[in-house]
Amino acid sequence: MSFHMKNALARRGFAGATAALFAVMAPVAHAEWKLNMTEGVSILSKEIYGLHMTIFWWCVAIGIVVFGAMIYSLVKFRKSQGAKADTTLVHSTKVEIIWTVIPIAILVAMAIPTAKGLIQIEDMGNVALNIKVTGYQWKWEYEYLNEDVRFFSTLKRDSNAARQLGSGIDPKSVPNYLLDVDNPLVVPAGTKIRFLLTAQDVIHAWWVPAFGMKKDAIPGYVNEIWVQVDADKVGTYRGQCAELCGQDHGFMPIVVEVKSPAEYDTWLRAKQAEQKLAGNPSPTAVASAAPAVTQQ
Repeated sequence: MSFHMKNALARRGFAGATAALFAVMAPVAHAEWKLNMTEGVSILSKEIYGLHMTIFWWCVAIGIVVFGAMIYSLVKFRKSQGAKADTTLVHSTKVEIIWTVIPIAILVAMAIPTAKGLIQIEDMGNVALNIKVTGYQWKWEYEYLNEDVRFFSTLKRDSNAARQLGSGIDPKSVPNYLLDVDNPLVVPAGTKIRFLLTAQDVIHAWWVPAFGMKKDAIPGYVNEIWVQVDADKVGTYRGQCAELCGQDHGFMPIVVEVKSPAEYDTWLRAKQAEQKLAGNPSPTAVASAAPAVTQQ
């Protein structure tokens, strides 16, 4: 067989393998394909989304003006149309002032709503509920401060069984595979909630995309974020640890059930009674016995 024939066959084989690979990946890529960030269900997530879209359309307008001027100049004043370079214009103070002032004005216009958003993110006033979140390898602990409720939230057993090597369980048969827990966090809709984030061992990160917020949970420190879900956005929202924290980092999901205030009160009373019967120690007593945590 000649060299050229071998080369042609090799190219065909490579092309076939590439086509097969893309055919296998196509459904997955299609499932994950998104062109924009999601709006979310909390006050902050909507503010962040609105700021994102504002800056995006400003950038689109700037791109249209800049590239439009470039394309027009390339087409209108091309050499084939007899255009000749103007060698007399070597300096213009007026032009330099214009192209300096305009970008500064644009940046200031972008900075004002951005600064407003950052201030709003850090505003911890008028908080109605405080929840301490502690990250562990590989689970979360939730403590409702002053409510005598605390519990661990761990990967649900069906997901944990399916992820084991040689389990023989098809992950597609498990609902919300790797995104479900045994004890979800429950919060009331329409209520401003402050989350106090820390960790027991290594750095974790608490992240629920629908809330628009992510924060590191660092041993020895307390970070804080606040979330207020719209009153009409009752439902279940899922997230994950977003900081590489060890070999099982991918197996510590976050599940938050947002209930109406009445349903939340019913759940809270039932949880308090359950933990009282179980003889769990008071979170206040545990907190007083634990070493002090420095706020970051």
